[in-house]
Amino acid sequence: MPEYRLSEVARLLGVSYDTVRRWTEHGRLAADTDQAGRLSVDGVELARFAVDLAEQGNGDAARRIGAQSARNRFPGIVTNVTRDTVMAQVEIQAGPHRIVSLISREACDELGLEIGVAVVAAVKSTNVVVHRE
Repeated sequence: MPEYRLSEVARLLGVSYDTVRRWTEHGRLAADTDQAGRLSVDGVELARFAVDLAEQGNGDAARRIGAQSARNRFPGIVTNVTRDTVMAQVEIQAGPHRIVSLISREACDELGLEIGVAVVAAVKSTNVVVHRE
């Protein structure tokens, strides 16, 4: 399962590193020490937290992300994947925004999309293109 350093968590959630550090210090976001001795967050835990954070509302992140053009790239984390024989539905929490993309199952499998994986949703018109950084 993917793990994310606190700086990566901050980027994915659209908040500062210090905010993420405070969340971990106060037990709001669970973090463990990785092999290098740095704090990291499990991808599944981060996906759950991102959804909870968006449901509670995060004004600062919403203002920063909401001010961007719809053609921008939205870094986020996969919160759910539903696959059938041909298509896959991928749910992404990008800051306060929940993005749902329908892509081919083959593309989903090739990208290795699963809960907790960091992705970027590239939005242009009515299409959402999902890729991993």
